[in-house]
Amino acid sequence: MKYRRLGKSGLQVSELSFGAWVTFAQQITEKTAEKLMTIAYDAGVNFFDNAEAYANGRAEIVMGRILKRQGWARDTFLVSSKVFWGGDLPNQEGLSRKHVIEACHAALRRLRVDYLDLYFCHRPDANTPIEETVRAMSDLVAQGKVLYWGTSEWSALAITAAHRIAWELRLVPPTMEQPQYNMFHRERVEKELYPLYETVGLGTTIWSPLASGLLTGKYNDGDPGGTRISLKNYEWLREQFETAEARKRLAKVKKLAKVADDLGTTLPQLGLAWCLKNPHVSSVLTGASKPKQVKENMKAGDLVEKLTDEVMARIDAILGNA
Repeated sequence: MKYRRLGKSGLQVSELSFGAWVTFAQQITEKTAEKLMTIAYDAGVNFFDNAEAYANGRAEIVMGRILKRQGWARDTFLVSSKVFWGGDLPNQEGLSRKHVIEACHAALRRLRVDYLDLYFCHRPDANTPIEETVRAMSDLVAQGKVLYWGTSEWSALAITAAHRIAWELRLVPPTMEQPQYNMFHRERVEKELYPLYETVGLGTTIWSPLASGLLTGKYNDGDPGGTRISLKNYEWLREQFETAEARKRLAKVKKLAKVADDLGTTLPQLGLAWCLKNPHVSSVLTGASKPKQVKENMKAGDLVEKLTDEVMARIDAILGNA
């Protein structure tokens, strides 16, 4: 496992990380979740990602119990949470000071840790002034309950505003952004956020590197069943796979599979390695429901050096979205 700095900070994050979205407390049992986390940890993963919204908090409860049982030294792993969707009542969602603080305390209890290494604003909140959110996050850092805070799916303009406010008021600015990034979804990371890597030293922990499973090839012949698009409350994801655009992407996936074959690797490893090829990606969040998937994913870092300029040009020619 290789490690990268989280933006301009001194924090070392494993280039491949492991997340609980969709799977924990929904798609897999706690026993399986523990096995997957252990495989990832033994492979060198030091960052485990979670959120208050995942399975309505149950994903954090599962992860917390696993961390407690495993007894890993606290300085050998990083754990995150995200704040925004905490409930249906007025002060149970959003980025108000009240919800940010209370959600942090709740996440600490569920994850059974004394502090969060990373704490993300899961989405922007149009109903809360950015200054209020920056102050709340900065206070949590000052209190030692959060070490680094960041954003997820915030615009470059909003992130810049948060940094400006933090600089003017001598508060702690966001260290990282968690955007979606994969072969089919690349403009934000490669274009919109690009100036911030230099100006504010922004780090990125990217999600959906395999386009919700599309880049694994398992949907090439339709839904095989037992996947995330079959889960309750994920109808929105299934709908994305039934569009005309999705059919075009599936045709490209089949061509990308030939690239993987020529490199002597698998399609998932190619997708993850492609993300790692971008030096502005601090960590690639992976997810899995089976041990063999984790073991396969962990080999992706070895493929990066094989992605020569010629191979990347071949991929771009297939994708048509460079």
